Amino acid sequence: MLVNVSYNNSDLTRRIDSEVGKPFTLKERWAMNGIGSPKLFITETSIEIGNLLLLDNNLNSCNVEMRPKGIIVRFRSLLETYALVIPYYKLTIYKGDFAIYSIFRDHYFIKVKSDTKAIQKFFKKILDFKADNLPTSIEDL
Repeated sequence: MLVNVSYNNSDLTRRIDSEVGKPFTLKERWAMNGIGSPKLFITETSIEIGNLLLLDNNLNSCNVEMRPKGIIVRFRSLLETYALVIPYYKLTIYKGDFAIYSIFRDHYFIKVKSDTKAIQKFFKKILDFKADNLPTSIEDL
């Protein structure tokens, strides 16, 4: 779900919370050593996201926030903030070329540069958390 989150909207907040869960508490954030990514530089996007990023001439960057049932990828265009809300069951992350991670949800995708160890550790944290918290599949029984 690609949404504009620039303004407080209780209905939209409820929809996001139902899809990826409420934010972690401060104690949980501390135990996980943080839930937010460093600044990620966007190299390629799907058409819908690309059209939003074309509107301004700034350097395209985003950040990722972990939630109990998914992640939220936030980026800015003009003076608006947009969020790509991805529940874990729809999240696919690929490590492509030398230093590129691809984040997919249905027909949306964002490819980001991963040139530091901190970014690589953060994506490993996301994948480990996803694996630990997905429901048991039929094959595992």
